[in-house]
Amino acid sequence: MINPRKYAMAAAALAVAITLSACSTGGTGDTPAPAPSASAEATFNDADVTFAQMMIPHHEQAVEMSDMLLAKDGIDAQVVSLATQIKDAQQPEIEQLNEWLDAWGADDSMGGMEHDMDGMMSDEDMQTLEDASGDEASKLFLEQMIKHHEGAVEMAQAEINDGVNADAIQMAETIVETQTEEINVMQNLLGSL
Repeated sequence: MINPRKYAMAAAALAVAITLSACSTGGTGDTPAPAPSASAEATFNDADVTFAQMMIPHHEQAVEMSDMLLAKDGIDAQVVSLATQIKDAQQPEIEQLNEWLDAWGADDSMGGMEHDMDGMMSDEDMQTLEDASGDEASKLFLEQMIKHHEGAVEMAQAEINDGVNADAIQMAETIVETQTEEINVMQNLLGSL
């Protein structure tokens, strides 16, 4: 039986390969570089492009979830701090990923396949978080963000395994390290709420 997730990933990789063959033009963490580094432009493959294309909407949703939570009153202070930390880390990474895609001459879109990625919340999930308040919102944010981070770690690990761009691999390693730590923090917070 075909795994739908693997099928979606294969389709995304094929779409990237077709895009790259049509146009053959061939930093991390806390502070984005003002422009892509020489190594970011010099060497990249389909896995690097797919990583950037997938991680941008993934990070954008994490920032959106964090913004939703930060707009609420009565949220546990530790959860507020975590949401701020997530937003502050991921927004600069979004900017860097976009710069790489520009340098690589690649599309910045997955062509509507974003919701098929691991860890992405559905529109219904996002609405449930939007409607929640107080401790319920804190718990829901933590539960959803744990799943979200697990998906990001899986995508980052694929980049570490298959990518060739040193800067993209370094970002992926940072994502694996920081988001794994945040998953542990969130699991502990869930147990204390």
